[in-house]
Amino acid sequence: MDEPTRAFRRMTAERLIRHLNRRRMHGSYVETAAEARAAVLSLIQGPGSVIRCGTESVGSLGLWKDIAALPGIELIDPYVPGLTPAEGDERRRRGLTADYLVTSCNAVTLDGRLVNLDGTGNRVAGMIFGPKKVILLVGMNKVVSDLDAAMDRIRDFAAPMNNLRIKALNPAHEPPCTEDGRCHRCASPQKICNAWTIIEGQRDEGRIHVVLTGEALGY
Repeated sequence: MDEPTRAFRRMTAERLIRHLNRRRMHGSYVETAAEARAAVLSLIQGPGSVIRCGTESVGSLGLWKDIAALPGIELIDPYVPGLTPAEGDERRRRGLTADYLVTSCNAVTLDGRLVNLDGTGNRVAGMIFGPKKVILLVGMNKVVSDLDAAMDRIRDFAAPMNNLRIKALNPAHEPPCTEDGRCHRCASPQKICNAWTIIEGQRDEGRIHVVLTGEALGY
């Protein structure tokens, strides 16, 4: 990225981190995806367990393999090929008491609120309560001005994009937005848009740590 972009994203991240701190959440900023990978790994200390969530931001960096290789770390993986839906859900339930949850956010407001729209619900449930430490890897492409902008971003971009990602892996996945790329506020049994959450802050200081990166990550 050029120097003006680098400076702008750094200053924006610094302002956002101050608001996260005010809400009893912690944050850090790195410029590159490679630095983000290292930052996430440095926050995970064994022995302990990590629940894997569906997140393109983390998956695109190959972090699950790196996390599973950390000394003393058990990766609870609901996405192992060959698992039945019931077996995958059982691992998700186990994940609610994992030591670490590693995932991303659909949007983060400039004043430090974490906004998500989830399908199964285990990702947002674990962000709220359960795992002892929550690590969120968030590209600056997901930082928006306010709650209205966050919800618009999620409905109009993140949700259709994630549905298209799932359809690329499973052609039988066909909620309406995979036909035209726009949100229909549908009631499809395949919809991944079932639970809105807004996290305003944390009771336990620093339980949530947001790793911001200047590079765009995920949807």
